[in-house]
Formats: sequence, structure tokens, C-alpha cells
Amino acid sequence: QVQLVESGGGLVQAGGSLRLSCAASERTSSTYAMGWFRQAPGKEREFVVSINWSGSSTNYADSVKGRFTISKDNAKNTVYLQMNSLKPEDTAVYYCAAGTFYQKTQDSDYRYWGQGTPVTVSS
Repeated sequence: QVQLVESGGGLVQAGGSLRLSCAASERTSSTYAMGWFRQAPGKEREFVVSINWSGSSTNYADSVKGRFTISKDNAKNTVYLQMNSLKPEDTAVYYCAAGTFYQKTQDSDYRYWGQGTPVTVSS
């Protein structure tokens, strides 16, 4: 059973930074493509960024390009999301997910999900 546990969310002022972590069960991050999604209050869940199993390829949503960086440490089975220059519109619950193809951006393409970690950016 694949398990994903996010951490690192919290309250930050606009312009600040946060780093989210996603701890995966054994070998998950080195087997699956990993993605981050987010869901703001009253909105649908949306794709943020993904990375392939080796970490050599990434795919970013336009809204976060140049501000967010995804990385992974397969030895630790952990995926990270470094978020810089945060904006109030980045406020959402952030979810880690595991799927087959990192190019996919629909949440239906990801099979396994964490419980989410909330991020609040104050203006």
C-alpha cells in the first residue's frame, strides 16, 4: 500500500517562502511520478508541479513557474516543494500524489494521494 504524508504547511506573509515535504512509503518516489496539487477554498483542485521517477524531468503550472521548485530524494523517499515569493492566491491545501506519467496534470491521472497540508499566505 502506497502511503504519502505531507508536512511543512503553515502561515506565511506574502513574499515569503515555505518548503513542503512529502514522505512516501518505501520505493514509492523512485517508482512513480510524483506531483503536487492544491485546492483553494471554494475551488477545484489544480495541478501545481510534477516530477518523473528519476527526478530528471519536471512539469510546472504557469502560475508557479519561476517561484516553486520540485525536487526529490529517492534515498529518503521524499519529495519536496520549495515555494518562494508566495502570493495570497497561493493559499490552499497542498496535496502530494503519485502516478504513472509526470506529464499528466489531471488529478484523475494520479492514483495515490496524501491527506494534504494547508498553506496560508497573508497579504
